[in-house]
Formats: sequence, structure tokens, C-alpha cells
Amino acid sequence: MEGGSSPSLQLQQLPLATAAVSVQPHTDSFSYKENLIGALLAIFGHLVSSIALNLQKYSHIRLAGSKDPRAYFRTKTWWSGLLLLVLGELGVFSSYAFAPLSLIAPLSAVSVVASAIIGIIFIKEKWKPKEFLRRYVLSFVGCGLAVVGTYLLVTFGPNSHEKMTAENITRHLVSWPFLLYMLVEIIVFCLLLYFYKERNANYIVIILLLVALLGSMTVVTVKAVAGMMLVSIQGTLQLDSPIFYIMLVCMVATAVYQATFLAQASQLYDSAQISSIGYILSTTAAISAGATFYLDFMGEDVLHICMFALGCLIAFLGVFLITRNRKKPVPFEPYISMDAMPGMQNMHDKGIAVQPDLKASFSYGALENNDSMPEIYTPATLPIVQEQHGSKGVSAPPYRVLEHSKKE
Repeated sequence: MEGGSSPSLQLQQLPLATAAVSVQPHTDSFSYKENLIGALLAIFGHLVSSIALNLQKYSHIRLAGSKDPRAYFRTKTWWSGLLLLVLGELGVFSSYAFAPLSLIAPLSAVSVVASAIIGIIFIKEKWKPKEFLRRYVLSFVGCGLAVVGTYLLVTFGPNSHEKMTAENITRHLVSWPFLLYMLVEIIVFCLLLYFYKERNANYIVIILLLVALLGSMTVVTVKAVAGMMLVSIQGTLQLDSPIFYIMLVCMVATAVYQATFLAQASQLYDSAQISSIGYILSTTAAISAGATFYLDFMGEDVLHICMFALGCLIAFLGVFLITRNRKKPVPFEPYISMDAMPGMQNMHDKGIAVQPDLKASFSYGALENNDSMPEIYTPATLPIVQEQHGSKGVSAPPYRVLEHSKKE
């Protein structure tokens, strides 16, 4: 009967329909779970890396301040920092396999916040409560803003998840949005490199823009390598594909050149400026690369994109305030040698000897006031014009020499 077969058919189709309806919420919850796992791995990795770098820095400072003849790589503290650094980098590397690139890249602000907190906790200077709050108010505000920005990033981050198979990566690699993005990036990179190498434009923005452009390619390849390794661990082998090794070579090459430009920037500018400007430029470039290569924001509504952008801006402001509060190192000013002083070269050329210190004191230099000495030891004053190197209105003492005649 036709009427009797209809209920059985409906009963057979009911579980399928229920299963089809329940697939989407299960997928969404699973994707949010992957986002959370990736974010936690990134936060853990940056936190451990920050602790590791401070441990290694503490090891160098302790050796420099003591008479310990050992090298830094023979101390347990330095090796502990190295092991923690490897563990932290593995955590950051693994996070790219779970969460979208645009979500993981801004979370590097955690390392800046952790370094600021470690610096405040282990500070050796003693401050009164009012002075302490006044001195570190910018750091506290910056840490708070960075935490708020991180929360917004994790909450409203992109929710696109795609298996990093060789086929998918190859399809993204030859897509026209990424090819256009690569063309623009190569042109900008070549122009910046020309001004930096040929025109000697050693501006911090130019150097860190070079680092950011290389870093955007580094994070793209890192996500591809980490994602293909995760898919291989899950059972579908991807390591035999040529695209895996192409991405691996690009990852290593861009990371090496990125470290080279960072080393050049650290020789010219303060580390606080490099941290703040580098974080802003590198994060912006990484988000742009993730949006064009992996299509991270495809299908996201405007509200989530705006809140994610707001989280990035708040995190940028927090990092800027934290690094703004760091003390700038005072450069060492060596003493001026005697032969570099004005007129001293002419004195030696004429055979006139400089009067040594006759007081047998341990003071620095011999140009002192000898009014209390006997007249026989009083040297003559040089008839030369002096240049003032001190503050205006303060007269420098004259040079005094002892002239040797032919009779003597």
C-alpha cells in the first residue's frame, strides 16, 4: 500500500534528516574547540619563550657580574632557558596547525606582556608605593589593554578551518588573490631593499617593513608545514608531496633572512622601538597574508570582523604603552685621550714635554692646580688658544708645560 509505505519511509528518513541538521552545530563547536586549542598553545608558547629568554639573559648578567670563568653555555640556567625556548617555539608551531593564521599571529603580544611582568617582579630597585605606581603606570595600563585585546581576538577571531592537504595548499598557492598579493609584496620588498642598501635609508620603519614582509611568508609556510604534519599524523600521509618540501625550504629561508634584518635593526635602534613597531607591522602583514592565502575571513559577518580589528588595535596600543615605558640604555662615553686634545699634537712636534703629576696622587690626569707647590716646580703656561669642551661660562684650566733649554 502506498499509504502504508509512507510512514516507514518517513521513519527511515527521520534519522538522516536529524543527523544532517546536527552536523552544522557539531562542526561549529568542533571548530571553536580547535580555535581554543590553537590559542592556548600559542599563549603557552609565547609565555614559555619569554621566560626562557629572560632566564638566558639572567645567566649572561650573572656571569658578567661575577668572577666565574665559565662560558655561558656551561651553566645550568642557560641550558634551562634553551630547553624552555625550544618548548615554547614548539607550542607556537603547533598552534598554527589548529587555529587560523589571522588568529595566531596577533597573540605574540603575550610575550611582550610576560616580559614586562617579569621585569617588574624581578626588579632590584626599591620604590615606594606611590613612586612604583607612577613609574609603572604605563606598563600596567599597557598590560591591561593587551589582555583585553587578546580576549577580543580569541572571542571574535576567524572560524575558518580547512585540512592542510597538498591539494588544498596547491590550490591556494595558484589562486589569483594570493598571486596579486605576492606581486605587490615583491614590488614593495624590492623598493624597500633598494632604498635600504643603495640609498642607505637606515630608518627603523624600512628595516622592520622588510622583516614584516618576510615574516608574512614565514607564517604562511609555517601553517602549511604544521597543518600537513598534523594531517599526516591523523592518518593521511602528506609528507611525500613536493609542496611540503617547497614550503619547508621557504619557511627556513624566510626565517633566516628575517633574523638577519632583525639583527641589523638591533644594532641601530633600541629594543623597545623594535618590539612595538615590529609587532604592529608584522601582525598586520601576517593577517593580510592569512586573509589572502587561506581566506581566513571568508564567510565571516561584519560584526566579527570589526570586533577582531578592534581587538588588534587595542593589543597594538597595549604593546606600544608597555615598550614606551622601558628605560633607554645610556651609551658609554669614554675619556678623551691626551693626544686627541686640541694643541697637544703641536706641543709634541716642537719637542715640549708635558709636565707630569708631581703630587704622586692617584687622581686621573696631570692637569691640576699646582699653586701650593714651590716656585721651582711651577711650569710655564702654554701660549695657545684653547677650545672649550665644557659648559658655557666655565673656563678650563690652562695647559702647563715644563720647557727644557739647551743649557739644561
